Amino acid sequence: MYDAIVVGARCAGSPVGMLLARQGHRVLVVDRATFPSDTISTHYIQQRGLARLRDWGLLDQVIATGVPPIGHMTVSYRDIVISGFAEPINGIDVTYAPRRTELDTILVEGARAAGAEVRENYTVRELIIEDGVVVGIRGAVAGGEVTEERARIVIGADGTNSFVADAVGAQTYTKVGAECFVYYTYYSGLSHTEFHSRIGEGQQIGIWPTNDDRTLVAVMRKIDAYPDFRGDVENNFLSIARDIVPEFAEELVSKGKREDRFYPMRYPDNYRRQSFGEGWALVGDAAYHKDPLTGLGISDAFDYAALLAERVHEGLTGERPMTEALADYQRERDEKSQSGFEFTCSISTLELTPQLLAVFRALGSNEEYAKDFFAMIGGGMTGEEFFAPERIAKLLGATASA
Repeated sequence: MYDAIVVGARCAGSPVGMLLARQGHRVLVVDRATFPSDTISTHYIQQRGLARLRDWGLLDQVIATGVPPIGHMTVSYRDIVISGFAEPINGIDVTYAPRRTELDTILVEGARAAGAEVRENYTVRELIIEDGVVVGIRGAVAGGEVTEERARIVIGADGTNSFVADAVGAQTYTKVGAECFVYYTYYSGLSHTEFHSRIGEGQQIGIWPTNDDRTLVAVMRKIDAYPDFRGDVENNFLSIARDIVPEFAEELVSKGKREDRFYPMRYPDNYRRQSFGEGWALVGDAAYHKDPLTGLGISDAFDYAALLAERVHEGLTGERPMTEALADYQRERDEKSQSGFEFTCSISTLELTPQLLAVFRALGSNEEYAKDFFAMIGGGMTGEEFFAPERIAKLLGATASA
């Protein structure tokens, strides 16, 4: 009998398993994958996410993979360019974008080192539900015999197509339609060591360095262009680079060497799902998902895995009823993620509202306020704080009088 079974061992699952094991609970973490292995992801981690890794004792291992630090960011919307970087956030003064082959393996091994049992190459076939309460799983390692494992709580950390969410009938209560699709790949031979997120006319390009002297290059376009785009991915990919950042496109062609295939991302709608019930909970993309444009996914997975671990611990120890603790987890997550969710849904249309356009124009000519903008992106300031009416009034007033 386990205290907790976690289904899914990547950015949300391994941390929640690790944190519960560190508190003395008996934990089983299972995943269909073996590690190291890749998964569809643009794998950028904000400063707040890196602070979590540091506090868990895992950041040095990430840095040791050779992933280069990022200390400057350029965000643009058409002719408006905002450039700079946040002040240190929780003592972290750079960001990183480690490959998931590296990051996820470190997280899995962190869970093992904490005392969690981890079973790779394991498929959950069924949730065990008795009298309306989830009490365990049935599944097997590939080629092995189906076994039954029981626990006081089963946690689904198994992504947007979550088996656990489907099995318990978790309902979606917030939904905002997806606006775009993404293609990304990796190049060698490029000089770019900074973070770029550049939005043009109905399209976007993201550029940042990662492991093995590679540069991740991702493009985004409105969803209705997907059928035509996939008919000639490479030329369409380069066309977006030429339209938005022509100097980078020139280097891409003259010096860059594509080292991987093009990865498509036709991600689901932005949503929040009911994330707890009798004997179960959801975390990570299984519970809450938004457009990848703002790159908040991994950092959010870390934050809310930590929050869920705290609440589950309260329930397991009898400090408070489990259902009450899990209800608080969902409420706190929704409150803390609201501003990021709204900002992401707004900007991922690739069309700024008049108010947001005015803010972007002001930020492009005000270095001090730009630092606050990058602090919001990095997790050192909430959207409510950044977009507070008095702050925006000062920003627009300072620009008008300059």
